[in-house]
Parts: sequence; structure tokens; C-alpha cells
Amino acid sequence: MDYKQLKEDIIAYSKSIGINKIGFAGAHPFSEMKNLLLRQQALGYQSGFEEKDIDKRTDPSLIFEEPRSIIAIALAYPSRLKDAPRSVRGERRGIFCRASWGTDYHVLVREKLEQLGKYIDSRVPEARFKFMVDTGELVDRAVAERAGIGWSGKNCSIITPEFGSYVYLGEMITNLPFEPDEPIYDQCGECRKCIDICPTGALVQPGQLNAQRCIAFLTQTKGILPDEFRGKLGNRLYGCDTCQTVCPKNKGMNFEGHPKMKPDPEVVKPLLLPLLQISNREFREKFGEIAGSWRGKKPIQRNAIIALAHFKEESAVDELIKVLRKDVRPDIRGIAAWALGKIGGEEAKAALLEAREIEQDETALREIDKGLAFYVVTDEV
Repeated sequence: MDYKQLKEDIIAYSKSIGINKIGFAGAHPFSEMKNLLLRQQALGYQSGFEEKDIDKRTDPSLIFEEPRSIIAIALAYPSRLKDAPRSVRGERRGIFCRASWGTDYHVLVREKLEQLGKYIDSRVPEARFKFMVDTGELVDRAVAERAGIGWSGKNCSIITPEFGSYVYLGEMITNLPFEPDEPIYDQCGECRKCIDICPTGALVQPGQLNAQRCIAFLTQTKGILPDEFRGKLGNRLYGCDTCQTVCPKNKGMNFEGHPKMKPDPEVVKPLLLPLLQISNREFREKFGEIAGSWRGKKPIQRNAIIALAHFKEESAVDELIKVLRKDVRPDIRGIAAWALGKIGGEEAKAALLEAREIEQDETALREIDKGLAFYVVTDEV
């Protein structure tokens, strides 16, 4: 088999099916990434969503028999929302991050990998593959960096010269021995805008992220959000784009070549109030196709309540009181109580005092007290 020619044919085919970048890497262990992950683990910086076994995350031979190379791909996605509805008093809106615009990227990238795999299989019937998109064992960023897709930026994103960091990554391990491509070396230089502007200080230093403080992670958690982060959330419902939008390498980047990635403004920038009472069925019908729905409606509802408090949206008081009185989930009742105190007003205060007398859950009670504490501060002033 002429693998050099096959590689060229694969590259040509990848372009014909809409893959924006493709690279080839060796399948030897990712030793540097392993050391980084061990440090992250020791510091407690991991999110908890990733594969627990660090060896599996960094050694392809532990998850694939006799790996010879890895093919990495990238799909570019849009960064601008056209005809975006305005968020105004009485009609406040939240926002999903760009990586959750359009059809779930896990689906889109896997489709491309499977197409690529079928093509290679038609050329080499004995070929074997293992596809991975985000939730696989290997660290996508490490594979993409080794394969020359882009360099690993200070914001922990892969940055490509052609599309900035607005790319989805995927890879396939294979038993075919392709010649590896050259990595792209760091082009961030002295710039540290992403580090300086990170709302929670999650970017500890260049290339090191404390996921426990990252808003992108925090928006996906299901419990009560720690107090220190509530004021940082703004109107974010899922994810955070701050370290990407400030990146000079992303200036002017907006790729619209994949129709399925086109965002629906009413989905990715939805009205907040309707989210408070949305049913599971309604949530799936409206948001089920986007990546930001994977944790269900609860985190989105909690974040919507925090966003209403951020706006101090007085028109939300009646709905928040309804949540406080009727929602069966104590932490959602609790965050509604906190939001009512943050927004203020006599109607909200009366509802909090009433809830204080009948609430049985300790978590909810603590939040009710936090809500009432806003009035104490106001009265003292």
C-alpha cells in the first residue's frame, strides 16, 4: 500500500465532505499531557466530566489494539449571531455559548469521522478505527496539536491560523501507518488578554485551567451555584466565550459553511421567563438538538433565574414567587429566593418571609435567608 498517496487522497476526500482541517499524528503516548493532567488532578482543577483514568487519556494503546496513527479533524463554526433579538426590560434573554449553536457538534463531527472511515475502509478493507469526539478517552486538544491542526493557546483552546479557535475537534485512532504532520508552534506570543479578562480567574496561567472555577463548567453543574460565582454569570445559560472573544487570533473569524451549525436566534438567545416553567417535553422540543441541552433543563433553569437577578428584572417577581412556592426541587426554590432578594421590592420580601415560615429544606432555607439579607443591607443603608 502506498500510504503517502492514500494520505493525499484522504485529505482531498475530507475537503470534499466539508472537513475544514485534517491532520495526521503518531499514536505514541502523550507524555507531556499526562504530566499536565497529573498536576491538574493533584491541584483539584479537573471538572469531573472527563475520563477518570489518566493513562487511558494519554496512551492510545490502552484503548485501541496496535495503534499506528491518529487522524485529527476540525470543523469550523460561526461566531456571529445574525438577527439576534434584543434583551430589553420586560423581555430579558439569556445566551448559549457559540459551541452550542446549531445541531450538537458531537453529532456533526462524528458524522464526518464516520464518512471518512467508510472512505478509508473502501480503500483498505483491513483498516480499523476508533472514533472520538469530546467525550472519548483521548484529550482532543493534545491530538489536534500533535497533528498540526493548531497550537494550544493560553486559553486552553486549539487555535488554528485559518479559523481561530472557533473549531470543533474529533479524531480517529487507526491501525494504518500514516506519516505524521508537523505541529504548529505557539503563536500567542506575549499576549495574555484571555488570562487577564477571565471573569473568575479560572485561567491560572498560560495553558492551565482550573475547571472548577470556569464559567463554562459552572453553567453545567446541577446544584446550588456558590455565591462568589453568581455575579459573574451574567445572562449566560450555558458555556462561556469570553476567553475566545477577546483573543486577537479570533478577530474577524466567522465561518458559515455548515448549514446545520446555523444558530436559531430564539433557541440560542431565548427569553428567560418562559424557561422557569418549561416542561421536560417542551425543553427537549426546543433545545434537544443543541449541545447545551445535554445536562437537561435544571442547570438552564437555575442559570435563567440567576440571569433575571443579574438584570434585576422586576417583571419576573411573580414567576419567581411561583417557583419559590411550588417547585419540588429545593435548590431551585432556593435560587429563586436568592433572586427575589436580589431584585427586591415589597412583594418579593413578603413572599420570602412567608416561605421562611413553611420551608423545611435546609438548602432552600439558607437561600431564603440570603434573599432576606439583601433587605437588611438596604435598611441599614
